[in-house]
Amino acid sequence: MTYTEDTPDNPGITRPILSDMPELLCPAGNMEKLETAVTYGADAVYLGAGDLNLRSAGAGFNWEDLPAAFELCRANNVQAYFCVNAYPKEKDLSKVRADLAKLKECPPDGLIIADPGVLMLAAEILPDIPVHISTQANTGNSEAARFWQKFGASRVNLARELSAADVADIAGKCPGIELEMFVHGAMCMAISGRCFLSAWLNDRSANMGRCTHPCRFEYKATGLRVEEKTRPGQDVWEAVEHDGYTEFFAAEDLCLVHHVRMLAKLGIASLKIEGRTKSSSYLAQVVDVYRTVIDKAKEGGPLPGIALAELTNAATRPLTTAFFKKSGPSTIAMPPSKEERRPVVARVLEQRDDGSWLLSVKARWENDCDMHVLVPGLERPFIKAGDYSFEATNGEPRDVVHSGTQAVLRCDNPAIAPGLFFRKL
Repeated sequence: MTYTEDTPDNPGITRPILSDMPELLCPAGNMEKLETAVTYGADAVYLGAGDLNLRSAGAGFNWEDLPAAFELCRANNVQAYFCVNAYPKEKDLSKVRADLAKLKECPPDGLIIADPGVLMLAAEILPDIPVHISTQANTGNSEAARFWQKFGASRVNLARELSAADVADIAGKCPGIELEMFVHGAMCMAISGRCFLSAWLNDRSANMGRCTHPCRFEYKATGLRVEEKTRPGQDVWEAVEHDGYTEFFAAEDLCLVHHVRMLAKLGIASLKIEGRTKSSSYLAQVVDVYRTVIDKAKEGGPLPGIALAELTNAATRPLTTAFFKKSGPSTIAMPPSKEERRPVVARVLEQRDDGSWLLSVKARWENDCDMHVLVPGLERPFIKAGDYSFEATNGEPRDVVHSGTQAVLRCDNPAIAPGLFFRKL
């Protein structure tokens, strides 16, 4: 199979208008992140509650908040998929039944499931809710996809370990199954997240949603390079030290922004962004990029020139195409240095009666900085230092506002609106 990577402005490439485009599926770890995903263009979100959603340790909703979350989605024509994608043990099955029963009162638009036993219970308790098979199931071939379809699944997430040729082959053989793919975000060093490092080191199972991410820990390296016997002189693994320690288990982050058009032409139903534990500031930047790229691809336009720079600014690890390209893993961008990063500093909560704006401050912001407003569609209107001022919520003037606080912004730029973010130049 051959395919063409999309690139920024290249007038020599003719791109036909596409009739159907994939759904943009975004993470929602809490209400603010849900609101951010909706504001910046998500077609669908995935979320969870309780102990069985693989992010139970810090990125889930309270059960009492779910109705409001689902109502927000439906008011904005956004689908809401509920995660029940843990691998429960026998003692956990009562929790599975209880959680599924709770969803009878506020049903989502779909269930994300990995375990066959959970699939059977969902068919019994919530027979009318569509089932999507999680990446945790590591579906890597057409027969596996058809297996899940036979037992009631309407959609299957394809394994991150597949190449573009693999994806095209499966898509061609499964025309009646919705296929979903991760296109951006963190990857696991284990097969589709089925890892036991956290359980071994900290007695918290990744497969039950309580991962402590030991692959991101720093380890002291006692050997720096590994050379395989039949490949003399070729380093196949290298641990790079920083102050005597290295993150040599940590995978780079996936980024398939150049391949959105190709995936759309294959008929992939949904492009998924990882990150229920990431910040709302991260989501604003990443969701905006993929929403705009999908829309431009449908119109026949090129990849927006700032797309990769926007994703790089949000990154904390190198961005890679992972296994997707035939030539093998390829690092396509490095995260910016601390000096180069353009930090997101605040989110607009609401406009007050006097025309000022109430802010949730995400990072230190001095009033002598030039700013961008992150407007959906990758629009970045400029606000010059001196064209705005700060106040505390009690009205006292401020020269600087700090992370974790609320502040008042006085600025008459017409681009400002509730839910949008500010970023330093």
